[in-house]
Order: sequence, then structure tokens, then C-alpha cells
Amino acid sequence: MLVTRRNQDFMPTLFNELLNWNDTTYSTPRMNIMETKDNYKLELCIPGLTKDDVKLSIDAEGNLVVEMTKETKKENKEEMRYLRHEFSVEHFRQTVMLPDDIHKDQISAKVENGILDIVIPKVTLEEKKQAVQTIEIG
Repeated sequence: MLVTRRNQDFMPTLFNELLNWNDTTYSTPRMNIMETKDNYKLELCIPGLTKDDVKLSIDAEGNLVVEMTKETKKENKEEMRYLRHEFSVEHFRQTVMLPDDIHKDQISAKVENGILDIVIPKVTLEEKKQAVQTIEIG
């Protein structure tokens, strides 16, 4: 299983951070990838995020895409009225190239205690044998 990172906004983001043009930050959560005889398992450390902040999809090339966006508000409550009001947005996107020996329609995920668990079931040996087709010659 190969992991590729794609961030199309790298240069604009770099300039935005240096010049403080916006409050968008891009963070990279730590990822563990494990393999058992029945499945692959990905764990991403996403403290403070919920399942509503995460989007999983399969792209046109058959890769798993993990996207996370979190918008937070910071307020200075010492003042009677807003003298400063700050918003920030965190965004992350990672593409994982999936192997051929999996069930893409059976991928499952859950978020618990700041960890996103993604389980990708493998195709069993019996299923591989059943997938072999004999073509009759007419």
C-alpha cells in the first residue's frame, strides 16, 4: 500500500502563512498502516476532530482519499464587545494508493478517542479462485 500526499495549494499556502494573508493551516496527522491476513488497517491521529470533520472517498483512479477540515472560532471574552474576532480553518488531504487485493465496497471507518480507524478488507483466496472465469470458444 503506497501513500501519496497531494496538496495543490502548497505555494499559495506558503506565502499566505509567511505574509499572514489568511488563517488557513495545513496539518499532517500521524498515520499507522498495518496488515493482517484478513485486512489492512490505517490509523490516523486526529485529536479534536469528529466524524463530521472527516470525509473518505475513492477517487477515479481507485485511491482512498482522506480529507479533514476543521473550522474553529477564538474569542476574546474579556472585552464587552468584539475588538478582535479570529477564525481559523485547518485542512488536510491525503491520497492512499490501494492494492488490488481488497474489497473497495466494504471499507469501514470510525472515529474514537481522537483516532480515525479505517479497515480495508482483503479478498480471500477462495474469492480469488471464484473470480477466475472460463471463456467458451464459439
